[in-house]
Amino acid sequence: MIKVKLIVTDEQRKVAFNVRNEVFVKEQQVSREDEFDEFENESRHFLATIHQQPCGAARWRYTQKGIKLERFAVLSSFRRQGVASALLQAVIDDVRAHPNTEGKLMYMHAQTTALPLYKKFGFKVQGDLFVECDIEHYLMTKVVKA
Repeated sequence: MIKVKLIVTDEQRKVAFNVRNEVFVKEQQVSREDEFDEFENESRHFLATIHQQPCGAARWRYTQKGIKLERFAVLSSFRRQGVASALLQAVIDDVRAHPNTEGKLMYMHAQTTALPLYKKFGFKVQGDLFVECDIEHYLMTKVVKA
């Protein structure tokens, strides 16, 4: 059973960072400096588990453009089990629960391999393909609805 929780302790945060390190730094060869940035402390972080085993992580934060969803990571051995969908739903639900988010733009830089997932949740591709950290992405957006 997949559980997704808002991170509230330093230990949970460390576990989520380990997931991100495995997926982005080790697997996708993103530099540690690019993966772990100056926005860690202002973001709301999430950890996904299956049978209490950490398997996914994500975060969101406010920006001048709206609400940015980012750092969605699922360990390779847990992919195609619904973890990414559970993470995305939890993040969207958390955004909706915050005051004054209705009508604001949610957006993300989506890796091309994840486009079908985000489209299922109503996100739309905006603009042209771009490369970030040597990985192809599209900007995807959706307006927050209550």
